[in-house]
This record gives sequence, C-alpha cells and structure tokens, in this order.
Amino acid sequence: MPRIEAKFQNSQGELLSGSLELPAGVVQSYAVFAHCFTCSKNNLAATRIALALADHGIAVLRFDFTGLGSSEGDFANSNFSSNLQDLIAAAGFLEKHYAAPTLLIGHSLGGAAVLAVAHDIASIKAVITIGAPATAMHIKHLFGDSYEQLSKESIVSVQLSGRSFNIKRQFIDDLEKYNSLEHIGALKKALLILHSPVDTVVSIDEAARIYSAAKHPKSFISLDRADHLLSNPLDSRYVAEVISVWAKRYFTSESLPVESKEQSIAEGVVVVRERDRKFTREILTHRHCVISDEPITLGGSDLGLNPYELLLAALGSCTSMTLRMYANHKQIDLQDICVELHHSRIHADDCTDCEQQKAFIDVMTRSIHLIGNLTDQQRSRLLEIANQCPVHKTLQGKIRIDTNLLD
Repeated sequence: MPRIEAKFQNSQGELLSGSLELPAGVVQSYAVFAHCFTCSKNNLAATRIALALADHGIAVLRFDFTGLGSSEGDFANSNFSSNLQDLIAAAGFLEKHYAAPTLLIGHSLGGAAVLAVAHDIASIKAVITIGAPATAMHIKHLFGDSYEQLSKESIVSVQLSGRSFNIKRQFIDDLEKYNSLEHIGALKKALLILHSPVDTVVSIDEAARIYSAAKHPKSFISLDRADHLLSNPLDSRYVAEVISVWAKRYFTSESLPVESKEQSIAEGVVVVRERDRKFTREILTHRHCVISDEPITLGGSDLGLNPYELLLAALGSCTSMTLRMYANHKQIDLQDICVELHHSRIHADDCTDCEQQKAFIDVMTRSIHLIGNLTDQQRSRLLEIANQCPVHKTLQGKIRIDTNLLD
C-alpha cells in the first residue's frame, strides 16, 4: 500500500510530521488518528491500525504532535489545547490536498482529544475512541507526585514510559478546562468506544463514563484480553476490522465503495474522479479501477501512471494483443512479446514530413522485442501487423473530441 510522508504547519507555524497510509485501491474515506500521550506516529498500535484500515479502503493520517517524534516545537510548551489545534491542522491538510476527513480515531489520551475537537471539524461524521479516558484530566494520575509539585513550580521533569519529559504547570491548567463530560453529550457525531476490561492504564470505568455521557448513535465494543497499548498484533487487526465495518454507514455519498460506483457505469464508458485535490485520480470502468497520478517532483503523490504513460500503455497493450492474435492465428512460434514505448515532443524542424514547420509535434517511439523461432519474413510481417493495431490507427487517424459541460 502507498505511504505518503505528510508535512504541515501547526497553529504556531511549526512543521508537523505525519504519515498518510493509503489503500491500494479506491479510498472510501479519510481518517485522522491521534496517538497516545507522549507516543509518536510510529507507535506500534497506531501503525498497525492505520495499515489495517488501509486494507479496508480507509486512508489514515497519523502524525507526531508538537514536540514529539519528528515534529518541530517544544513538548514542554505544548498542552491539551495545542494538541487539539494540531488535530485541526491535520484535518485541514487532508481537506486541502486530498479530501476532508470523515473519521476521527483516538487512542488513550488521543481519544479524549478527538472527543474534544470533533465539534470543531465540520466534515467529521464519526468518532472512535480506543482505551480512552472520559476526560483529559484523567492523565494527572500518570504524573504521580509530580502533579502536586507542579502546583508549586512552573516546570517539572516527569518520567513517562521510561522517558523524561518537561511538563509545565500550563499543561495541568489546560487539562482542567476539559474536566467535564458536557462536550461528549453535545458531540452530535456517531461514536464507537473500544476498550479492554483488563486495561490497567485506563480503567474500563472510563469507557462507561463516555458511553453514559454520549447521545445516540453510540456503540461499545469490548476488546477482551487486550492490553492498553494493543501490543498483540491480532488486537490491532481486530480493532481495524471493527472500525471499518462500523464506520461504513457514516461515509458520505462521495466516498462510496468502488462496488457502488461500478454499478452506475455502463460498459464502454470510462469515468475519471478526483481522489485528492492534487493529481491523484480514480479511473473507473464497468468492472475495473486504476489510479492515475503525477510524480512527486511535479506535485503529485506518484500513486499511479501519469496521463502520458496511460496513453503509451494503451498503445503498447493494444500492439502486444494484436501481435499475439495474429501469431496464434497463423501458428507462428512467437514465444514472448515485449513492447517498450517512449513519448517526447520535438520541433517540427526536426521532422522532415511535417507540414507545419513552426509547430511542435508529439513523437511516440515504440520498440518491439519478439522472442521465438521466427524467420526474417515472419518478423517483417509482424512489424506490419503491429502498425495495424486499433489504437495505433486511432492515434494516427483524424480525432475529434467533443466536450460537454454537465450540470
């Protein structure tokens, strides 16, 4: 599956680092994933869930919050509010370059963050929490004695998960702003709560508080024997499968699965739809889907053939098919065919048989490698046949393109 390295600015102008996991086929929906407290985007649970969701057609952007992982900024200067702003920036990045996200997924404190920020991202249709506290204030127990120390000092070094972090009193003050369940009750988004009854970091009681505060539609799934960090890969896979099935009913009409799109496309018709707001495109027929794109150096995501490569592919594949049909019909010992093509533009002065001397012309160079027990006469005849392929004739014939603008 394709992975795009994402870079975008937070509200302070600092560059945040993210990874966008894209499905190999059609994107059904885009999601933003908020990882656990002090974790990075490369946290095993976040990575595994994102990859598994991509398997199910959901593109997932996971990123490092300010001051963590590869993102710029000082973690000591961040707080819960800045985490929410980082999430808004991530959603904005997707909307600008791909499509507005419809799903917010949060693990641990990231779950509290997505619950708090969902109101501020209009495109979000559904929110998913994994092992999340009901409010951000729950995090204070992780600080131990340092929590009381912060009431006296402006900055304290805290040991979390075997690492040392500088935490400012501002962080604690900010957490207290979100020590309320009212925002969950006013969520107005579909909610899925996943939590393990044996979670020793965030008690299952927190899931009960979230569920009680939320309005319908809301769902709860027990993760049985999973630990807080979902260290067993099977648990991450299960979480992704549940999310993908549950969330499908909340996808927008523009993000329907490819099967639904195929039903409205008649045989012989090709439909090209935007996959992002840059150059990635879905090319749909009655039964198939391919991706077209531009290289990263030209501003694309390099997820598929560019338009000229598709044009060359049409000529090359038609050439190969035509040669194979002829060889089979004439029982010629043609064991393999390889067609190599190249496109260029040259000035007409370089072309002796061009009528418009001041114009540029397009040149397609086609090199055909034939493998088999062939006589010189057979090889010459096959070259003639190659020039008779239908796409070759279309490209060299008079082409009229009628364009209509639909309502």
